[in-house]
Amino acid sequence: MSVAVTGRGVVTSLGEGADEFFDALIAGRSGIVDGLSAARDFDPEQHLDPRAARRMDRFTHFGLVAALQAAAESNVSQCDPARVAILLGTGIGGLGTLQDQCASFFERGERGVSPNFVPMMMPNAAAGQVAIHLGLHGPGFSIASACATGSHAIGEGMRMIERGDADVVLAGGAEAALTTLCIAAFRRMGALSTEGVSRPFDARRDGFVLGEGAGVLVLEREDHARARNATIYARVIGYGASNDAFDMVQPDEQGAGAQLAMNGALADAGLSPKDVDYINAHGTGTPFNDRIETLAIREVFGADAPPVSSTKSAIGHLLGAAGAAEALVCIEALRRNILPPTINYEAPDPDCDLDYVTEGARPAETSIALSNSFGFGGQNACIAFAAV
Repeated sequence: MSVAVTGRGVVTSLGEGADEFFDALIAGRSGIVDGLSAARDFDPEQHLDPRAARRMDRFTHFGLVAALQAAAESNVSQCDPARVAILLGTGIGGLGTLQDQCASFFERGERGVSPNFVPMMMPNAAAGQVAIHLGLHGPGFSIASACATGSHAIGEGMRMIERGDADVVLAGGAEAALTTLCIAAFRRMGALSTEGVSRPFDARRDGFVLGEGAGVLVLEREDHARARNATIYARVIGYGASNDAFDMVQPDEQGAGAQLAMNGALADAGLSPKDVDYINAHGTGTPFNDRIETLAIREVFGADAPPVSSTKSAIGHLLGAAGAAEALVCIEALRRNILPPTINYEAPDPDCDLDYVTEGARPAETSIALSNSFGFGGQNACIAFAAV
């Protein structure tokens, strides 16, 4: 069964909407300021009822607005609401709400805790708000697999359609973890760049830059999409997932889990490695991840590996939203036949010896693209997309 993408929604530090976001990427712009990649111009009250917005965490604002973009573009209102599902994940959930409410509790006791605390904090809040705002009655829930969340949501959304559980799925991820607590935690782990610069695959890389935002795709049974004359942006044709079973934060040293996920996506799509024209890498800018991802890509694709680039060089690491935003990048690369660059790359690393598209955006005929996402906990996902 063919699964089409009929809607796109995204919120990042580089703007809102798929076209604005991708235009900024291919222009080589960065959304990172002072070591963080915040959606500084995003105002939820421009999109949502102000009273309702105040009862949502920031991650829900992002996820809901991205979902509304995607649903409007796809004209989901044409569809049977009982046959439209929602898989909107998050790596952490309402962390800003949790931090604020803990502080209020310690200062004022029980009376300092908002009655809206739980529905604001819970990881499925964004999925629930999307259902409410769009009047959708199909299956709906949240997926959590750290930095692989967005890709898992898209892959499992594809499976939901293939099983016949839904005709349409809004799938993606949302994250708003730019809190003092979370920044401190990642800094204590040694995961963040000390210079506040995202340099995937560069010899000087010293960690990732934390970002925020959301990405949501409307996935749809292709015959259903064609019957209602929906615009088809790309097809989702393969999905692979795996566990490293190695360490909670470090990737398997041989990239075995990453290889399993990529090979799984290729097999699911009926592709050989030579069919792939572009890979959007997980590419965090941490010393271990980039070296091991390069090794895994070499093992799967051999000496003729396709061009690879990292969106995180421009928008930082969106954690649970990363895979969904990067899936959208793959779709736009296929649609426009242009590869977004890996910016901030200047010093080659002998252990990272692939073509990372470092000279700026590159025109290229592309038919097949892969998106890699590897999460803490050793959970991996890879999605294969095909041009229309």
